[in-house]
Amino acid sequence: MDFNEQIDRRGSHCAKWDLLGPLYGLSGDDALPMWVADMDFRPPAVVHEAVERMARHGIYGYFGNDGPYKEAICWWMANRHGWKVDPAAIFTAHGLVNGTALCVETWTAPGDAVALMTPVYHAFARVIRAGGREVRELPLVQEDGRYRMDFDRWAKLMTGREKMLILCSPHNPGGRVWTVEELRAVAEFAARHDLVLVSDEIHQDIVFPGRRHVPMTIAAPEAAERLVVLNAATKTFNIAGAHIGNVIVPDAKLRAEFAKRHMALGISPNSFGMHMVTAAYSPDGAAWVDAVVAYLDGNRKAFDAGIAGIPGLRSMPLEATYLAWVDGSGTGMEHKEFVARVEKQARIATNYGHTFGLGGESFLRFNFACTRAMVDEAVARLKAAFSDLQ
Repeated sequence: MDFNEQIDRRGSHCAKWDLLGPLYGLSGDDALPMWVADMDFRPPAVVHEAVERMARHGIYGYFGNDGPYKEAICWWMANRHGWKVDPAAIFTAHGLVNGTALCVETWTAPGDAVALMTPVYHAFARVIRAGGREVRELPLVQEDGRYRMDFDRWAKLMTGREKMLILCSPHNPGGRVWTVEELRAVAEFAARHDLVLVSDEIHQDIVFPGRRHVPMTIAAPEAAERLVVLNAATKTFNIAGAHIGNVIVPDAKLRAEFAKRHMALGISPNSFGMHMVTAAYSPDGAAWVDAVVAYLDGNRKAFDAGIAGIPGLRSMPLEATYLAWVDGSGTGMEHKEFVARVEKQARIATNYGHTFGLGGESFLRFNFACTRAMVDEAVARLKAAFSDLQ
């Protein structure tokens, strides 16, 4: 597990590196891709071995008997998160953007509204709007540099057309690990407004020391009749290209409704992903996760220390994920100048804050799931790009 190894991903159909030119006008020869949320690390050896076994066999037919796959998911949730999952509650989707879209299709209709706590992962709004639904933005509040929920304000923004609330837990891009009390309050808000509550917990395993992710099913068991949980091994183990995720539906009534829609849309699993997840959700996979989180914690500290040394820039304190949320409003410069300095002078590609919704306008999101040397280089470039402020 050498996370300091720089693996050349250029020319491998890698979105993170190979789209630097088309999307940002930058070259992979000298630019740093700190945008799309995947890691520059190889997955654990057990995942490679699973794929190699498939390759040696040499036939790639339909996947059958998903029992071991579901058992691996149940083992992981029980051992890593204290959550006993019913295997019958697990549905497979082609990643969690697809899983989100399936939920929107199942429990809302065109013209309905879906509530999001913004700023939040931009793909949520994309699939909601593409499906002919309205996005109801419920802005998070910054308090002591961290996000908190404002249920009183949110209640005033509700119109009665909302049918669903999507929660991002842990939060992307702010990196919050919501407390049990906050999660219960979310469940109560969903109940008061009669909303299906979809809890996207894809970042559940990348949590830093001093914090602990609590699944919504444990925090608010009384919410089961309206709750759907999304999670996946893809972010945890850097296998996003497998396009596989779990839609877990504890309630029998909701489960039947989802099963009907799932079947109607012809969703079936990717056999490579099934084998990869089964291998990853194991003791060997757990040891790899512990190691990668420790390494990412070092990256987080190095990056935050660098940002703290640049007057006017502020990185939101991160409790989970490998995605730093950096506010440039303190520089006093126009946001487009802030972005230009990062992209054109520092030659770093990031995600633009406005794409995450209300409250993200002054931010950029930096992915630091890369070698420590790249993090150090990014910090040095940013200090040079904003040297006139120091």
